[in-house]
Amino acid sequence: MHWKDKRVLVTGAGGFIGSHLVERLAVEGARVRTLVHYNSRNDPGLLKLLPDETLAALDLLPADLLDPFAMRQAVDGIEVVFHLGALISIPYSYIHPYHVAETNVMGTFNVLEACRAAGVRRLVHTSSSEVYGTALRVPIDEEHPLQGQSPYSASKIGADKLAESYFCAYELPVVTLRPFNTYGPRQSDRAVIPTIITQALTQDVVHLGNLNARRDLTYVTDTVEGFIKVSAADDVEGKTYNLGAGSDISIGELAETIIELIGRSVKIKVDEARLRPEGSEVQRLLADNTLAKKDLGWEPRVSLDEGLRRTIEWISENLDLYKPGRYQV
Repeated sequence: MHWKDKRVLVTGAGGFIGSHLVERLAVEGARVRTLVHYNSRNDPGLLKLLPDETLAALDLLPADLLDPFAMRQAVDGIEVVFHLGALISIPYSYIHPYHVAETNVMGTFNVLEACRAAGVRRLVHTSSSEVYGTALRVPIDEEHPLQGQSPYSASKIGADKLAESYFCAYELPVVTLRPFNTYGPRQSDRAVIPTIITQALTQDVVHLGNLNARRDLTYVTDTVEGFIKVSAADDVEGKTYNLGAGSDISIGELAETIIELIGRSVKIKVDEARLRPEGSEVQRLLADNTLAKKDLGWEPRVSLDEGLRRTIEWISENLDLYKPGRYQV
């Protein structure tokens, strides 16, 4: 697709993946409307880290996914919608399951309804690899059973099924992406890689939870490329695609790799307060990305070592944005 002057909407634009997607679309010449959660500080989230000229060109729309009238306004005149808006913290979902379920399910419902009313050309709905739960078989393809092992994953399953129903019942041109663990510059130290990096840069001990859990890690520019490709692909409506590297690593091995790249003498300690409830821990996520390669021509380009180097460099230069050890993962 040629993005020059295409009218697009990104929900969750102030978040980690959303801000990178917005930047890519803006560079490509799209007219980007960015939905960010309203707050009294008029804070656009991570969009404020974009170059001034990029930020100035955006149509910033502060609103709430739970406001159906605001969603109608947001989608008005839009050709392609990228729906990334969600509450994504798993620990937060244990504490406030209603808030997470309401935002992720009903927020998605409002986006779907708005897109149906507006007649958008394509809606890209964002899922999560967490919907698969602990792998029953590996690699995990899109037909793997869905397992709601946390209130967060259950809310995303609900949102995915709503999107599926709108394709089946109303022929809404929606396609679902399931990114596995995305990482890179700007990511919050709520996530595992930034929390390892920030602690390893500033402390002699890195505190982590389950060191044996295994994750499939994808650099953020590769994830964004998946969004770009699926938005322009033919005959993908109603389908779901995994975006993952197709390789996994344990959290313990990941921490050791990061510490080696940083080059400091740092120990790793298990902090029980960071462990998920036993039945809620997702022990292994490993993507089968065959379908994305076949239908979208997508595959990851950035190796784990290279992606970690880029992320370490960015966090090192922006350490003032982080408070090491603040979040549990």
